[in-house]
Order: sequence, then C-alpha cells, then structure tokens
Amino acid sequence: MMNKKDVPLGQLLRFNNAWIAWLLLLACIVVTAVLWHVSVRLVEDRTEARFRTQSLQLKTAIEERLLNYEQVLAGSAGLFAVAPEVNRNDWRTYIESVDIDRYYPGIQGIGFTARVTAENVERHLQWARSQGMPNYRISPAGSRDEYHPIVFLEPSSNQNRRAQGYDAFSEPVHRLAMGRARDTGVPMVTGKLVLVQEEVAEDQAGFLMYYPVYQGGEVPDSLAERRMMLRGFVFSAFRMNNLVDGIVGLISPFLDVRIYDNEDVSRETLMYGSNLGSLDNDFSFEKTQTITHGGRTWLLQTRSTPAFDYLASDPRPTIVLGAGLLISVLMFAFALVLLRSRLLAQMSAGRYRAITEGAANVTLVLGDEAAPLYASPSCKDILGFDAMQVREMALESIVHRDDWSKLRAEFDAARRQPGTQMPVVRARVRDASGEWRDMEGTFTSMLDVPGVSGVVLSLRDLTQLKAAQSELHRLAFYDPLTGLANRQLFRDRLTHVVRRGKRTDEPAALMFLDLDGFKRINDTLGHDAGDELLQQVARWLTGCVREEDSVARLGGDEFVVLLSRISGPDAVAKVAETILRRLCQRVRLNEHEIGVTVSIGVTMIPHDSEDPGVLMKYADLAMYRAKECGRNNYQFFTPAMNIKAARRLLQQEELVAALEAERFVLHYQPKIDLATERVLGVEAFLRWQHPEKGLVSAQQFINLAEETGLIIRLGEIALRQACIQIQALERAGFEELKVAVNLSVKQIMESGFLDMFRQVVTETGVAPERLELEMPAELLNEDPRMLRELLGALHDIGVCLILDDFGSGACSLVSLQQLPLDVVKIDHCFIRDIPYNVSATDVTSAVIALARKLHLTVVAEGVETPQQLSFLKEAGCAQCQGNLFSYPLDEDALIGFLVRQYERPLMS
Repeated sequence: MMNKKDVPLGQLLRFNNAWIAWLLLLACIVVTAVLWHVSVRLVEDRTEARFRTQSLQLKTAIEERLLNYEQVLAGSAGLFAVAPEVNRNDWRTYIESVDIDRYYPGIQGIGFTARVTAENVERHLQWARSQGMPNYRISPAGSRDEYHPIVFLEPSSNQNRRAQGYDAFSEPVHRLAMGRARDTGVPMVTGKLVLVQEEVAEDQAGFLMYYPVYQGGEVPDSLAERRMMLRGFVFSAFRMNNLVDGIVGLISPFLDVRIYDNEDVSRETLMYGSNLGSLDNDFSFEKTQTITHGGRTWLLQTRSTPAFDYLASDPRPTIVLGAGLLISVLMFAFALVLLRSRLLAQMSAGRYRAITEGAANVTLVLGDEAAPLYASPSCKDILGFDAMQVREMALESIVHRDDWSKLRAEFDAARRQPGTQMPVVRARVRDASGEWRDMEGTFTSMLDVPGVSGVVLSLRDLTQLKAAQSELHRLAFYDPLTGLANRQLFRDRLTHVVRRGKRTDEPAALMFLDLDGFKRINDTLGHDAGDELLQQVARWLTGCVREEDSVARLGGDEFVVLLSRISGPDAVAKVAETILRRLCQRVRLNEHEIGVTVSIGVTMIPHDSEDPGVLMKYADLAMYRAKECGRNNYQFFTPAMNIKAARRLLQQEELVAALEAERFVLHYQPKIDLATERVLGVEAFLRWQHPEKGLVSAQQFINLAEETGLIIRLGEIALRQACIQIQALERAGFEELKVAVNLSVKQIMESGFLDMFRQVVTETGVAPERLELEMPAELLNEDPRMLRELLGALHDIGVCLILDDFGSGACSLVSLQQLPLDVVKIDHCFIRDIPYNVSATDVTSAVIALARKLHLTVVAEGVETPQQLSFLKEAGCAQCQGNLFSYPLDEDALIGFLVRQYERPLMS
C-alpha cells in the first residue's frame, strides 16, 4: 500500500497528473447528459403528441356538435314544409320529442321568427294572441319595413318567455346572420352576443344559428325569389359555456381552452374560457386552430397547464441522470487509483531530475574536488556540450582563469555550510564553440541528501538576457520597419539639441517630410509595396545627411530630419534640395514603376522656438504649406503660417458647429436643353448659412471639409436635401425634372458610400432615376476595378452618372469607355474664354466632338453671354447652365422660376 504523504490528494487531482481520469469523467458526464437529453426529449415529444391529439379531438367534437345542431334546425324547418300552418302546440310537441336537454346540451332553446311586413303587423298580433300569448307584442317598438319577431321558443322557460316578440332583425349582429341565411338558403351563425334571455348576472357569451324557411318548403333559385318568399327563420340560441364545457371536460380537462370570435384574440371577442384561464403565461405547448361553421370563423386556442405537464411527467430522465452521474464518479475513482500508482513510480524516478533540470539553467552536481558528477541535459542547449562530455572534463578547464579563484572559494564555503544557498557569483564560461559566456550561479551543499550526495551548482546564462535587453531597447527606441529612430528617441534627441542651442546659441534645423501620394500607393499596390517604399526612402534620407544628424520615422509616411549643427538657412536649403533631388525619382514596386516626391517643412532652432513640441508643430505647418504650393518642394516656417493654422482651426470648429446646428442649405441652378430651350433639371449647390458672414458658398469651405473628413457628413446632408427637393418639385407639378448632386472623390471612395446612398433613397422614397450624381474628373485616377464596381452598382439602380470638369486635367479615355457614364460637363474655364480665345474654342469643340463619339451627353457650365451660347449650339452641345439663364436659386425662387419658364419661352 502507498503512503498518503507520498501523493497528496490535491496533487493527484491536478490535471497534468490525472488528465486521463478527468477526460474519462468528462466523457462519462457528456454521455450521461446526452442520454438524459434524449430521454427528456422523448418524454416531451410524447407529451406534445398527447397535447396535439387532445387539441385536434376537441376541435372535431365542437365541429360535430355544431353539425348536429344544424341538423336539428333542418328538422325543425322541415315541420313547416309538411304542415301548412304550424301552431304553438305543434311546435311544443315537436321540440319535446327532440329532447334537447338530454341530447343537445348548450342549446338555450329552439324557436321560430316569423317574417311580418309593416302592413301585416296587426293581423300578426291577433294571430299570436290566439296562440295563447295574450301579452304578446313586438319589441323593440318602432316603425320598420319588416319585422322578424320570435313567435315560438321552446322549452317554455321563464327566460325563453322573455324573448317572445323580440325582433332580432332590428339588431345588427342578428340582422347580418339572418340576411346571409336568407340570401344563401343555408344556416348562418351570428357573432358573439349576450342572449336576451340572460339575467344580468349571467351575461355569458352566446350566439344564434338561423335556418331560413321559405314558402313551399323549397329554396328558391334566385336571390330576389328568396327574399320575397322568405317565411321566417328557425333558430337555436346557444350558451357557449353549456355548449363547450362538456366537450372540454370529456376530452381535455387539463388544457386551458379559449375560443375567440372572428379570429381576433382580444378580451372583447372571447367567447369561451376554461376554468384554467388564469394560467396565461405558464404553458409548455400551444396550438391555434380555426373552426368555420355557418359563415362564421372561430379561433380555438389550446394551451397546456402545469396539471397537464404533471400528469404527463415521467421519472425515467431523472433515473438516467442519477445513474449516469453515479457511474461517472465510480469510473473517475477507479481511474484515480490506477493513476496514483503510476504517479508514485514517476516521482521516484524523477526526483533527482527535478533537482537538477532547468529550462534556462545549467545544473551541475560536484564532488569533493569540484569534479562534475552530474550535468543537466540543458548543457547541450546552452553550452553546446553533451552531459557526458561535461562529466569527463574538469570544471576549471571551461571557467575563465580570472574567475576560477572566486568560484572555487564559493564552492569551499558551500561545503562548510550544508543546506545553505550561497550568494550569487558571476563567472565567464567557455562554450563548445570557444566563445565566453557571462553566467551567474549559486552553490548549495547537498552532501547528506540521498540521491544527490554532492554540491549543486546552478548556472544561468546572462548572454541571452543581455541580448533580450538590447532587443527591448531597440523596440522601444527604433522603428521596426525602417530601423530609424522612432518618435520617442527623436524627441529625446531634439530636446538635447534645443538645450545645447540655448547654451551655445548655435543654430540647428528641424525638417518635417511627408511623401506625396503615399496613400494611393498603399491602396492600389498594397501595404507590402508601401513598406518597401518606406524602407527605400529611409535609406535615401540617411545617405543625405551627416552621421551626427538624426533621421527618424514618426509613423506612416512621415519622416523628420534633425540637423544638429548648421551654419544658417542657406545650408539648410542645400540639404533640403539634396533630399528633393535624391527622393524625386521613379522606383519599381510589384512590377509597377512609381514616381516618388516629398514635401518638406523647415523650422530653425532656436530662432523659431525653444520648445520641442512647438518646433514639431511649426515644421508640420511648413510641410503643409509646401503641399499647398504644389508638392515636391520645401518651405521655411513663417509666423503667418501659424496665424493661418489658427484661422483654419477656428473655421474647422465653426464647420463642425454648423453641422450640428444644421446650417447648410441647397441652392439650385437650372439646366437648359438647347434643343427645346426648356429646363430639364437643376444642379444643387451647397451653401453655409453663417450667423455672421451670411450665405457662404461651398468654394470657401469645401477644401477644409475634404481635409478634415467632414465632407462625408456634408455629402449625406446635400444628398438628403436634394431628395426632399425632388419630392417638393413633384408636388409642384414638375415630375420630370432631375436634380444633380456634386460628390467629392473622398466621399465616393468611402467604404460606406453605396450603403448610405441606398438608405437615403429608401428613406426619402425618391425614384433613383430622378437623381444625377456629378463626380470630379480626378476620380478616374482611382483604382479602376473598384471604380467599375461602384459606378456599375449606381448605374444598375438607375442613377444618372455625370463626369464633371471634363477636359480640365489628366483624364483616361480608356476609363471613359469602360465606366458606365451618361453625361460629361465641360469645365467652365474653357467656356469663360469663348469666343475671344481661339485655343478655348478649339478645345471646347474637340471635347464636344469626343464626348459625342463616346455616346455621352455634353453639358456646358458657366454660360454667361449670348455669344457663348451661340457657339455651343453650333458646336453640338446638348445642354447648358449658367448665369445667362439663372443664378443659383433657393427653394421658393426655384419654383417661381420654373412656373415663369413654362409660361413663356426662356430664349428668344
């Protein structure tokens, strides 16, 4: 037997020791859970089947009972067919023979209503009183074309006698059923009502079934004959509780049963509710069925109850669960017993290895003269020696001679203090390749410990630790992609140069560099190509400066250069020009030749500032100024740049506030068809209603919106307002006019643009064919595959696509052929110089001819003089817009302009 102290229960239950037992327990529990779930499901399926069977049987029983009642009425109606006159005694005798109390529960009574015209009322009253009803009268009183009073109603109870003379035809619920029965010749059922026989305290739901009786006993063929030959109705009155209680009690006593009139589930339409009706939200199964009879549809709703579930319960799932858990525990215990024996054997074999082995340490057991008795297998990984090689060599032979004396002294001290761990000692140890490794270790004497009998030396390799520390330093202060200094290290260097400049007044310079068009390279060729370009730029920059200068990458395509000592701005300009020449070249990336340029901003230290953060800001502002000046140049910082940046920030804040306050509106400029000289559409122009400056045109804020990303929200606002304006034009009678909306490249290429467009069109309910989207010509420089997919989707929706500013810049004719464009607009800069500039007229004519060859509609914008209009007509331009016809108008002015335009010709 095993000693419990050898293997504690907690250690035995650890997963790494008893994983087989735990997996066996888990498998047993999973099997038990599956079997339990299957047994529960079988019980639930059986219970559900019983529930559905009872529900179907309940429906069938109700339908059969209604059919039986219909047959009773048919027999009662037959009495009038065989007897010319039926008196009250004849009716009583027949109903007593039917014995409705015994065979037809739920029927309150069977009666007959006679059809009485207005001129026969007195004769009818005399006849009724001759039948033994001296107090007989028609109610409710009133003058009507015809009456249908109850003359017979058996059995003759006190409740039924109250109904004699009642004209049911005067009530809408009765009249509807009676009219349908009369017109169809078949029995009809009324909606939910309270019988007139009921006491106030017994206002339970009821209904009546009417069976038409015609003169002669046969159902006439035509509708007119049926209405003329109607004699009256045989009817039966039903109390729902009496009708259904017996059926429910016999078939489904433990189901919650509800019957609703006309398939409408509400308190007002509830015709029957079982005694379990308070259990609305406590049910396992539910079934809804419809019962159609006599032209009426009832909704039969059945639900299970806790009593139903209890009677259908089964103990077998519990038995399966309990037995499975018990077997699982027993199997787990049996596996633990087997694993305990195995673990004890492993502990005995591995005790010595546990003392000596370490993933990152070399463990040696030394004898009396420091000779190795044992070496851990980690010697091979750390020093390159096999454990056997170490045991065959002297420890002194692999320890540096300068360190051997202190190592030997610690060994001797450890022998004198058994069981005590000695202080850490450092030594250089030679590995198999002859390299010296810095190591540190401790001695612990275990001469009296069985199985060890020596001094244990545990050595840790510091070489890897130093390498890791060096790598951590590199990751913390250098960019992993380019190897340049990162932002943190560059900040420290800049701070050092600024402090030195304060002391010595020696000038320095900071350059902020940004690659031109790098985002497009990333988007079109991929990030791998972008990373390759950044690495090449880093090498070029390093070659352009001295070793004492610093080059760093701040992130993305932003680089900085710190010229630590420089004679003045002229020397800085030479360095900037050198960088521009070195970087302005073409490189090959992913089989594509790419042109590289850079924009540089320069600030002088300490002339511009003595604060590192401010210097970075000034250099950044100067770089943006270089981009505004056409890119591929350098600019020195000036105080005016800081003022401009402050104004720009203020305008950005105002723009954001205007967006939140919804201060943007659209104005509309009409577009004229030159063939018909009529307005065929309008172009929407965005305007900012500034609280101080008044109405601000888009040219004054659209570039800022582009740079800050606010153009996305502005574009959606413009599109939504244009859709609303289309609806206003439709209401004003201009259903054919189209509205054009201007889009920017950033807005179109934004990933969610297509979804946003579809959402706005759906929410406003505007037909996409009424919209025109004007896109700038530089859009053709984007990824052609993405562009074809996006514009193809818009074209499929039905939107008219217009290429704006055609002819003003580089435009791919291949893209014009491949993209689903409908219209091109000639840039206004060409129209402006017509007819005085021959070059402008030639270019305009060529553009019009080219567009027509491509089967594109041509629109000229910016038309302001009759001479320009005349030239465009002769050149074959299809449409025009400009101040010659109308300035951009607000919503109200646009409607007035359109009304006037349709009243008289626009051009003479």
